[in-house]
Amino acid sequence: MNNIDFYFSIGSTYTYLTVTRILDVENKHQVKFNWKPFSVRAIMKEMNNIPFPKEKMNKVNYMWRDIERRAEGYGFFAKTPVPYPLSEFDLANQIAILGLEKDWGIDYIRLTYKKWFQEGKEPAIEPSISEVCNELKLNKDEISSEALKKEIQDKYEANTNSARENKIFGSPSFIVKNEVFWGDDRMEDAIKWNSK
Repeated sequence: MNNIDFYFSIGSTYTYLTVTRILDVENKHQVKFNWKPFSVRAIMKEMNNIPFPKEKMNKVNYMWRDIERRAEGYGFFAKTPVPYPLSEFDLANQIAILGLEKDWGIDYIRLTYKKWFQEGKEPAIEPSISEVCNELKLNKDEISSEALKKEIQDKYEANTNSARENKIFGSPSFIVKNEVFWGDDRMEDAIKWNSK
């Protein structure tokens, strides 16, 4: 089975579409995605990139409607706008790294996004974090504490450095044979390139 590196940040709006459909895409195309949470925020700050500034409301409104349309096209839904940007961006992603080392990471990521885009509950704060942990039978205090440990922070930084080295500038991004494919709508293009 072919592997594709999947770089993402919980906090990226379009990544909702990707994480919601990615397991079906894996099964359909017989590929395996390597999930790599990284800090797209750090990279965007380095580029002086403000993704959806308040003075560009036409662009912001387009993004929310576009996500709703694309979700509907995929067979699920999004209720926008959602809380954005995240107040606990790094914690949300460090919990994802912790979970991916165990057996609950993908479930945590997908459920966190579902609560964000279908119920308007911001990731990694209340009530989302307690609800996600309860549904996954996790101890909220324990995982929050573990996610802040140096070992997890180092892995988060390593993923972010790897994204920089691969010239990634946004989330979601896919790396195939040293090629970058940016955006949810490029996931299938990455798969096609992988099969060349």
